[in-house]
Amino acid sequence: MCADTTTAPDYKDTVFLPETDFPMRAGLPQREPEWLDRWARIGIYDRLREKAAGRPPFTLHDGPPYANGHLHIGHALNKILKDFIVRSQQMLGRDARYVPGWDCHGLPIEWKIEEQYRAKGLNKDDVDVVAFRQECRKFAEGWIDIQREEFKRLGVTGNWADPYLTMDFHAEAVIADEFMKFLMNGTLYQGSKPVMWSPVEKTALAEAEVEYHDHTSHQIWVKFPVVAAGAFPDAEACLHTEALAASVVIWTTTPWTIPQNRAVAYSPEIAYGLYRVEAVAENSSAKVGETVILADMLAEGIFKSARVEGFARVRGVSAGELGGLVLAHPFRGLEGSAGEWDFDVPMLPGDHVTEDAGTGFVHTAPSHGDDDYQLGLKFNLPMTYNVLEDGSYRPDLPIFGGQVIITPEGKEGPANVEVIKALARSGALLAKGKLKHSYPHSWRSKAPLIYRNTPQWFVAIDALLNDGMGEHGDTIRARALRSIEELVKFTPVSGRNRLHSMMEARPDWVLSRQRAWGVPLTCFVKKGAKPTDPDFLLKDPAVNARITAAFEENGADVWYVQGFKDQILQGLHDPSDYEQIYDVLDVWFDSGSTHAFVLRDRPDGSADGLADLYLEGTDQHRGWFHSSMLQACGTKGRAPYRGVLTHGFTLDEKGMKMSKSLGNTVAPQQVIDEYGADILRLWVAQSDFTVDLRIGKEILKGTADSYRRLRNTMRYMLGALSGFTDAERVAPAEMPELERWVLHRLAELDTEVRRGYAAYDFQGVFQKLFTFCTSDLSAFYFDIRKDALYCDGPASLRRRAARTVMDLVFHRLTTWLAPILVFTMEDVWLSRFPGADSSVHLLDIPETPADWRDEPLAAKWATIRQVRRAVTAALEVQRTAKVIGASLEAAPVVHVAEPEVLAALKSVNFAEICITSDLQLTGDPEPTEAFRLPEVPGVGVVFERAEGEKCERCWQYLPDVGSHAHPGTCARCNQVLG
Repeated sequence: MCADTTTAPDYKDTVFLPETDFPMRAGLPQREPEWLDRWARIGIYDRLREKAAGRPPFTLHDGPPYANGHLHIGHALNKILKDFIVRSQQMLGRDARYVPGWDCHGLPIEWKIEEQYRAKGLNKDDVDVVAFRQECRKFAEGWIDIQREEFKRLGVTGNWADPYLTMDFHAEAVIADEFMKFLMNGTLYQGSKPVMWSPVEKTALAEAEVEYHDHTSHQIWVKFPVVAAGAFPDAEACLHTEALAASVVIWTTTPWTIPQNRAVAYSPEIAYGLYRVEAVAENSSAKVGETVILADMLAEGIFKSARVEGFARVRGVSAGELGGLVLAHPFRGLEGSAGEWDFDVPMLPGDHVTEDAGTGFVHTAPSHGDDDYQLGLKFNLPMTYNVLEDGSYRPDLPIFGGQVIITPEGKEGPANVEVIKALARSGALLAKGKLKHSYPHSWRSKAPLIYRNTPQWFVAIDALLNDGMGEHGDTIRARALRSIEELVKFTPVSGRNRLHSMMEARPDWVLSRQRAWGVPLTCFVKKGAKPTDPDFLLKDPAVNARITAAFEENGADVWYVQGFKDQILQGLHDPSDYEQIYDVLDVWFDSGSTHAFVLRDRPDGSADGLADLYLEGTDQHRGWFHSSMLQACGTKGRAPYRGVLTHGFTLDEKGMKMSKSLGNTVAPQQVIDEYGADILRLWVAQSDFTVDLRIGKEILKGTADSYRRLRNTMRYMLGALSGFTDAERVAPAEMPELERWVLHRLAELDTEVRRGYAAYDFQGVFQKLFTFCTSDLSAFYFDIRKDALYCDGPASLRRRAARTVMDLVFHRLTTWLAPILVFTMEDVWLSRFPGADSSVHLLDIPETPADWRDEPLAAKWATIRQVRRAVTAALEVQRTAKVIGASLEAAPVVHVAEPEVLAALKSVNFAEICITSDLQLTGDPEPTEAFRLPEVPGVGVVFERAEGEKCERCWQYLPDVGSHAHPGTCARCNQVLG
């Protein structure tokens, strides 16, 4: 602030410049681990629990990640959002507990162990199941330790010393006990129906374990010959003359299901016709003169695919006629079929049949599709068991025995092609081709899936429950829908409709998996009994209690120890009368049960066993949110959560899905190593997490720039507050208007920040605070008050008021931003308030007096700032033209048309506000040469130079400079120097 001159003393040491050791460069990658060590040393999380005793609780229940690999950017997004919430709720006055957890059972971990076995040339099935399970446990333990440190490195607070694990003995005991509640309430049953099946992993998969990718399938058009008209008179007419040789044509993209066909479905709402082929192209499979029945809307496209060049519509075919037709299976009488397909194929009406694609008829294999299965139930169609667990046909199936649909490597086997060849030999193939479409794949092996009929264990979600928990409904589905409609708050609200529509349409819950690593289905079935028999399942509370106790003591591995059945049933039932079930529970049942062994059972859970919030990615509407809802509605009578928050997926900067093969992944550790975890956290805060989020080098550069600007604001305050004590404080009523305006802004922001944090609107909170720091403080308030802070005397009311306000701003900004920038705000706080046990994270957001709000004052200063913009813009023109070097060289004349605005400007020191040495306000009309800013109408600025000499201490140009005891100073500076 001091000029270099030989005619006046150097006053540099007399100016109160900001003093701080807070570094301009953050050095986050190197310094953040120091804060982590410090927090661990002083026991921040435990101290917060002690401090919060008696407060209203807030429980965010952690959705457990799988313990099987390093964290990806989606993990970081999820955990950082959770940390924002836990920390902000704590600082808002709640007892915000956070117990991190891990999902430890299931296919992802088991698959890793199997890969290790295959690499060594070993077969999992040759290993003792308990030994195998122990290897899975050890694998999970190793990754839990790694992931725990990676999560902590993100600055996430929580009970890391005692997380929950689904493989803990108590957890396994509770999961089994929760399963046995379904056993006892009558909703558990064994059924044989088609489920999504992975031939590679040899197990059923849950919907949440399925992902859809483009896949090229065979598509075929197949003729089912009409062999009889049944009992319908109208159908007899259809069989006269050329129609007697007619065929009904179906279309499918799964040729391998044709051997399992047991019906053809039609729609009474579709118009059908009988068509005759009149001309065909070379290599067409169609024959001139043959007749086929098709949906009228689709006929032209079908004939084009069949290379038919001429055709005629003979007449329409009514639903009544179709309902009376009896068809032959296309393999009837085929050489080598051994009579396997010599049965009649009925025509059946189906609501699922449309004319959107295909032929208007649907080939129906009840064992290999849900619509097919439902139609089979309705009309008592037989189920088939032709496809084995490895995706091959049973060895004794004629013609196709042993053929593989999906190979162990996840590739297409020969089954589809062999079926197509057999159709061609039988004369039933009208056309064939290839189709690229979205197709289900295993999220683990990435291999295509099939629908396969297999005995599985289900929970009936529409079964009536007499469990005394019917307040919200008498079935699991009813309770779930009521919970979604009335008991749960969704953020964003679109999540409500998504989960509701899924729950409305979902089938019964498939619980069983044919794997080894998991909690077993702890039940016994009567030997020789059928699943429909009343005594098929052993339902005995005493047996259940023994199982739970055994799991509590030794974990679920004991289920697989020789003699366990005898031990459990001895003295209660004859063990030889029962068979033990060895399937394991779907891991979604494990994670769906976490509310019981975390929220209900832990001392740091919740009093009512409910969570205030579940927070996961939007895919968990069909995953954890879904399974937790089903599980709790069966055992608690309602949803286990009061709130659900969902976030989007992470994409690269171009909006592309991240993929290692594309090389566009962003690893959390990579960002931390370059920028620090606070930059990653700031990226989350600046993003709209309710939609998909983009991240990449340029985005992170922008985030780092925002961070630097914010850090500079905090650094300036630290410097300006150096040596501040309570003795300097000024009461709000004694402060100048500018300071009272800042207090008004703090009161406004306090309301907005609290409301934003309560609504989980972190983007809104940060944007408001960032704008306040950069626009209200750095570009306005700090800019104006530098002169008073640097050059006024320590006893000056203006300077004391400014430092008082800055202290109040400091306490609020550090706590408002602490949930987001955990490391930086700790650094800022300790730079001012060092102490062995000090931490900003032990504080609450300070209460802000409501009487700081002053709307009339705020309106007045909004006007003042608007006019100031016109003045600074006018001076910038002169600076650009090099007429002046600094605004203090100016003394502009400001013409103001509105009397009210002019009065407001005259009531303050407007020259000080505009950082000019002098300034004249006038209501006279603007001269032609006046500078005008279009967005500030009624204001014109005429540039004038300031009169007088430059004060060598404050740099203002004033007429009195040089007339005081201290050479080269103005009156104010002379007085300060004494």
